[in-house]
Amino acid sequence: MSDLEKDPAEVVCTGSEQGPVFELLEPREVVLGRSTKVRRLLPNKDRRMVGAWCFVDHYGPDDLTQRVDSYDAPGERGMLVPPHPHTSLQTVSWLFEGEIEHRDSVGSHAFVRPGELNIMTAGNGIAHSEVSTPDAPPRLHGAQLWVALPDSVRTTTPPAFNAYADLPELDLDGARVVVMIGTVAGVTSPAPAYTPLVGADLTIQPGRSLTLPLTPSNEYAVLVVDGSLSVGDLTPAFGELAYLGAGRESIDLVASDNGVRCLLLGGEPFTEELVMWWNFIGRSHEDIVEARDSWQSAIAAAGNDRFPLVPGYEGEPLPAPPLPGTTLKPRPRSR
Repeated sequence: MSDLEKDPAEVVCTGSEQGPVFELLEPREVVLGRSTKVRRLLPNKDRRMVGAWCFVDHYGPDDLTQRVDSYDAPGERGMLVPPHPHTSLQTVSWLFEGEIEHRDSVGSHAFVRPGELNIMTAGNGIAHSEVSTPDAPPRLHGAQLWVALPDSVRTTTPPAFNAYADLPELDLDGARVVVMIGTVAGVTSPAPAYTPLVGADLTIQPGRSLTLPLTPSNEYAVLVVDGSLSVGDLTPAFGELAYLGAGRESIDLVASDNGVRCLLLGGEPFTEELVMWWNFIGRSHEDIVEARDSWQSAIAAAGNDRFPLVPGYEGEPLPAPPLPGTTLKPRPRSR
């Protein structure tokens, strides 16, 4: 998913390690593409990263039965994000309900479905589209996340797309954990990661608690996608993100009487300075200018070496918004 023209503001992140904290982050609403409303948790005005996770959008549940046949008509529903570029990051797509068709410039064509991890590595440049097809299931609910690539690989690792339909799981007393990326309680996902990183889908039965082992050198956050829970002094509800900091051996998650489903996100605090603007991550203003120029040239030429054409997509790619009139400069990763 793209941070589209509706939100082209500069976000620049720097890293610093945090100790154990309890901090509630509330989302802001952003419109993507022509119709999709999302709740953006990261970057947040108070905190811009959790480990290498630098972007978190949570969308739905959305009733797609009300959409019309033409994507161009007013009131359409579902995902419609035309081809757009990314640099120096990984996109992590995770659905709770529904289906999204993915195409990208390395030739991948896949359907994102619930419980199946789709992770796209941009390297120096990739383009992709995301669309709800006319015969998609009636409800759409999911999360789109970005992971910042470290400087050592951000321009050299080849662009790639990986899909995992059979992820490792933990069945605990009153809880189920699907390990999306990284390691949880000794169980490791096969998904590629370039820094110490954790992502997991947790379901806890009504009124039950889960003591989850953590890595003290990692910082963590919990995004509630259904129900509510208690964690420390916080009671995050639907669409809220509880930031937990680092320095913990474990954390107790207590489900409400209705139960809870949530995403656990974590990783080693990312200490490199980042400049993030639109769909690009770089290390300087010049990086962003170069990426934008390359993308605009790719649109004019129907693809170029950095951003090839997305095969199979019928329609125009998304042009980049104008750059701001000031130089993009670093800001702290948190206030």
